[in-house]
Amino acid sequence: MQSVARSLSETYSAQPESVARARAAVAGFAAEAGASRRQIDDIRLATSEAVTNSVVHAYGDQPGSVYLTAAIVADELWVLIADDGSGLQPRSDRPGLGLGLGLIARVSDDLAIVPRSSGGTELRMRFSLPVAERFRRGRARRHGGRTHGASAPSRR
Repeated sequence: MQSVARSLSETYSAQPESVARARAAVAGFAAEAGASRRQIDDIRLATSEAVTNSVVHAYGDQPGSVYLTAAIVADELWVLIADDGSGLQPRSDRPGLGLGLGLIARVSDDLAIVPRSSGGTELRMRFSLPVAERFRRGRARRHGGRTHGASAPSRR
C-alpha cells in the first residue's frame, strides 16, 4: 500500500498564547489522520511541551517565531517544532524543572533534538499510527460503506 504524505505547516509568535493554538492545530491534524484518543492526548502533551520550550527558552526577552510542521508519512505522524533562538542550553535565568523533554520522550515513539544550521533548535517527534483501522475505514468508504473480503456467516 503506497501512502501519500499530507502535512501542516504553521508559524507562531514565541508567546504563551501560541502554545494552545499549536496544540489544537496538531491535535486536529492527528485526529484526521486516524490517531487514537490516547495518541491524540500524547500528541497534545508533546506539542505543548515542545512549543513551551521554544516560547520560554529560545529568545530570552526578544521577539521570535516558533515553526510547527506536522506530516503523515506512511504509518507515522511526524511533528517538528523549531525556532531560531539561542539553542538548547541550560539556563539558570529561566523557569522550569526540565521535565518537558522527558515527557516528550515518554509519550512519543521517537524524539530527536537537533541544532538547526541557521541557528536555533528543532525537536522531531514521531508517533506510529494505527494503520489497520485507517485502512479499514478507507476501504469501507471506497466500497460504499461495505467492507469486502469479510466472509458471511455460514448456514448449515
